[in-house]
Amino acid sequence: MRTWLAMLLAAVLAAASIRPVAAEDYPSRAITVIVPFPAGGATDTLARFLGERLRGLLGQPIVVENVGGAAGSLGVGRAVRSAPDGYTLSIGTSTTHMLTGGLYALPFDLLGNLEPVILIGSEPLLIVGKKDIAADDLQQLIAWLKANPDKASVGIAGVGATGHLAGIAFQKDTSTRFQFVPYRGNGPAVQDLVSGQIDFMIEPASNFTALVAAGSIKPFAVTSRARVPSLPNVPTAEEAGLSGYSASLWYGLWVPKGTAKEILARLNASMMQILASPEARQRFAELGIQVSSAAQQSPEALRTWQKQEADRWWPIIKASGIKVD
Repeated sequence: MRTWLAMLLAAVLAAASIRPVAAEDYPSRAITVIVPFPAGGATDTLARFLGERLRGLLGQPIVVENVGGAAGSLGVGRAVRSAPDGYTLSIGTSTTHMLTGGLYALPFDLLGNLEPVILIGSEPLLIVGKKDIAADDLQQLIAWLKANPDKASVGIAGVGATGHLAGIAFQKDTSTRFQFVPYRGNGPAVQDLVSGQIDFMIEPASNFTALVAAGSIKPFAVTSRARVPSLPNVPTAEEAGLSGYSASLWYGLWVPKGTAKEILARLNASMMQILASPEARQRFAELGIQVSSAAQQSPEALRTWQKQEADRWWPIIKASGIKVD
């Protein structure tokens, strides 16, 4: 009996010693950042920018892995099932890490199975149309939609995604009807918009900044209360005559539940350092993303915000009757 107890005590002490040592040595190999959308969208662009800066601070390669589908829930699920060792990070948006909880019967607890690292920032959406759409401003777009009910197509990054809900609100506020075309992320949808396969989109502004500058698509309005510095000539929806219409998307970073607090603290400190840098501030301004304030950058702040957003949006989703496969 004494021998058995001694062996058990030794095993417990050995197990207890593993986590601090692992955290102290972190990181010692490549880190994977799971992007829950295909390559080319706003989240992917942001992940690659941040990943390169994290590589410089942590001294290890940062591998971006795109896992799209089901409004991002497939990629988030993959992160949830990953080992809680700090080598799998989950970057995402209010769609992937909040809205999907009101849309799907997920095989995991969206608010409980991931540990928040940091609220990265937020951005308004941009209402844009294909280059040859029969409208030159927002009021003309609304008039065209009213004259052609159910004929126009709007690309969305998945059923129930931010752009989908923003589109439903747009229909309600303008008394228009159009068809939603779901994609596996904004990247493929934007490609079809540029090629004229769909008529318009209401998605994060950073997806369209370069295309607007190149004249490849038509911008109608941003969904924020103030104009976006990267798109100074694009009016707000209020300025364009659609009073009270607003929407935004926010970005965050998470790790699997059970990740050591020391690792979580190091990731948070590294991200705060990146977000405070002039380089990040400039790049975010170019993308139309507003960096979260210092007070919002703690893990606890992201946890609180995520819960508040879920309490606000999940009842709206259920009341809208949105159906997902």
